[in-house]
Amino acid sequence: MRIFFILTIMLLFSVAGFSQQQLPVPSGQETEKKVMRFYPNPAVSIINFDFHQSVDKTYIFQIYNFLGKKVYENNNVMSKTSINLSDFYRGIYIFQLRDRNGIIVESGKFQVSK
Repeated sequence: MRIFFILTIMLLFSVAGFSQQQLPVPSGQETEKKVMRFYPNPAVSIINFDFHQSVDKTYIFQIYNFLGKKVYENNNVMSKTSINLSDFYRGIYIFQLRDRNGIIVESGKFQVSK
């Protein structure tokens, strides 16, 4: 069972690393700016998400656990959101910021370590 868990974690990190590789940007084109930042990572009791002013209040912010189950959703995104992690288990979580059409504007991952 432990080997299966370790192999699964290694596969997750290798796929996540592959998907986050950046392609070269042609000269004259800007790279996409981040819409949000989050800290601390890894988090223990609280994690903070700061959204730029360009974020519309109609955006939906969601957090999923390692198994893909939605554990948090906020339909009214403010400029700063703090999430209490007391109900979160130790592990890796994935967040997504979606617009009103359901298109992912930004996503990422963070770790909860208790």
